[in-house]
Amino acid sequence: MPRRSRLAATATAIAALLWAPAWGQTRSVNTYGVPGLIDMPSAQMQPDGDLTTTLSGLSNESGRVQLSFQITPRLQGVFRYATIPDFLPGDPGEPFDRTYDRSFDLRYQVLTEGRLRPALTVGLQDFGGTSLYAGEYVVATKDVGDRLTVTGGIGWGRFGSDGGFDNPLRVFGDRFETRPEVDVGRGGEFEADQWFRGDAALFAGVQYQFSDRLLLKAEYSSDAYELEEERDILDRRTPFNFGFDYDLRPGLKLGGYALHGDEVGVTLAFTLNPKRSAIGSGLEGAPLPVTIRPDQSARPDLWVRSWTADPALETTIVDTLDTLLEQIGLQLVSTRIEATEAEIRFRNPRYGSQAQAVGRVARAMTGALPSSVETFIIVPETEEGLAGAAVILRRSDLERQENAPRGAASMQAAARLVDSTRIPGETEMLDAAYPRFSWALSPYVAFSTFDPDNPLRFDIGAQLSADLQPVRGLVFSGALRQRLVGNRDEADRPSNSVLPRVRSESFLFARNTGPFIPYLTGAYFFRPAESFYGRVSAGLLESQYGGASAELLWAPVDSRLAIGVEASQVRQRDFEMDFDFQDLDATTGFVSAYYDHGNGFHSRLDVGQYLAGDKGATYELTREFNNGWRIGAYATKTNVSSEDFGEGSFDKGIRLEIPLAWVTGRPSRSTGNLLIQPILRDGGARLRLRDRLYPKVRDLTEPEIEDRWGRFWR
Repeated sequence: MPRRSRLAATATAIAALLWAPAWGQTRSVNTYGVPGLIDMPSAQMQPDGDLTTTLSGLSNESGRVQLSFQITPRLQGVFRYATIPDFLPGDPGEPFDRTYDRSFDLRYQVLTEGRLRPALTVGLQDFGGTSLYAGEYVVATKDVGDRLTVTGGIGWGRFGSDGGFDNPLRVFGDRFETRPEVDVGRGGEFEADQWFRGDAALFAGVQYQFSDRLLLKAEYSSDAYELEEERDILDRRTPFNFGFDYDLRPGLKLGGYALHGDEVGVTLAFTLNPKRSAIGSGLEGAPLPVTIRPDQSARPDLWVRSWTADPALETTIVDTLDTLLEQIGLQLVSTRIEATEAEIRFRNPRYGSQAQAVGRVARAMTGALPSSVETFIIVPETEEGLAGAAVILRRSDLERQENAPRGAASMQAAARLVDSTRIPGETEMLDAAYPRFSWALSPYVAFSTFDPDNPLRFDIGAQLSADLQPVRGLVFSGALRQRLVGNRDEADRPSNSVLPRVRSESFLFARNTGPFIPYLTGAYFFRPAESFYGRVSAGLLESQYGGASAELLWAPVDSRLAIGVEASQVRQRDFEMDFDFQDLDATTGFVSAYYDHGNGFHSRLDVGQYLAGDKGATYELTREFNNGWRIGAYATKTNVSSEDFGEGSFDKGIRLEIPLAWVTGRPSRSTGNLLIQPILRDGGARLRLRDRLYPKVRDLTEPEIEDRWGRFWR
């Protein structure tokens, strides 16, 4: 199994977010992390796929961290984490020393900019957070010449609080005249009954490109900052704000601004685009060349089939294949070699694209197999021994297309992909294929975020892990950890959950000072029938739960749809994370649907029962790039009421998966994973299983292999 220590994974993610340049034209962002002026938004969008991290700070000790993603060329999403001094109430009559606020935005560009037409964008700010920054707007932006950009818009909520007038949308109904009051700070609700309601106000601004690097900005703001003024956090003396952006390097902007006539602040914006790596398309070594067979009429002796009667020669062929695959970082598992057809099964621990691995195996086969072998059947397997699609190629096509102008496309058209269970005949396992044993000593890092007392806590320690596979499909895995330094044990806010405390007491697990076992499992993976995959797992399944879990996945190799069924019976582990358990039992199970929409978009819908016994559904939408980047967001809603769920009202989060190869340029299947989960509560909580089937077998399906076929000849 690929080694993914948490320290390496987190370091990869953070390095990518803060270091890698965008290598393209990026827009100026405002203090809320979206394309705009200073506080006010513009109608512009970032280039498709841009991921921007914005750090903003004011002289009144307020600050914001924003992560924005250009989901499509016209749709942008934003996650925001803000800190404000002395804002929300704490003890009776007294505010908290500092308020930490989480919010989400969505923006959609209705019209792109034309020669005479301005760009037009509709936005929802803080539509699913605490409503502290809640507002809606419609804004237009137009470039005037090469250097000047003009913006004007109308806003509601915060954007309608200064210079407000009767809502023009009242022509569609009286309900638009007033804006319902909300409990600012409660959080988690989609306050749709607020949207575009109440007084409206106008805002405007200009940007001037003074030089290649320096951009000057000025705006008339329609945000009166009423809540902040009520709490003496700032004194808004004027609606006019002024600022600048300076490009420090591609993808890194420094901004400075003066707000309200009373405050000054700075913004630092890091932008990268998953489509473009600073390393380019990769630094992997050149593949083996295709070995061209001599013409049969010129060397008929090399095309004879009598070699199949010599067992020693077949052994030599297999040894040669094993050596060639080892040289390119692949592992030969089993073979079936006949006079005109050869089947090769292998593991791919190196290349992110299975199509690239298949291409390299095919070239190795041309160098090792006798000339009479025309049909190549190439079957990649997971580390657990599961095989999905078999790729069937003609050797003569490889010889013709290696250096052809459209060689990859021609090979894709000529290749056939079928379920490997349909391939007749049995392959012979290599002696070295099983049993397999591996171990590693590596660092780990564990994070907890958004604690009201400390927004970032972490532990760093050492992990000893090992895997044993006595036969194909049977895997024993375990790890032992020792924390060396960190502050996660300092969290001390007791849970106020009215639900079974399946996750809200996670901080108690972090107080363990001795060695602990994060997982210790036995699992069996198998193919019960064509299009089906199975898994049975038992043991200490994760750091907080142990028990048994089973899963059946239907995933035809030629289908974009997969459906799985999973059931688990678990008990909560002791806080020491040894072999003892507590009295909390849980039965959890789901029916899951996975769908590949094409163009890099993937959906997942889980419906079932969660750890706390609540029932509901989780939906996740992910955009994936051909280089392995994945950016997604999920939301879970169950039959637990907002009041019983507690802060946040429902579970939601953002996932980022960053391939190590994108950062280093070297081929690797390792990834850095980052989960941004605004609040951890008991409602909607799931097991953190390490071995769910769909992530393991998805890149063995026809749609996934074909999506990345462009790397076949790499």
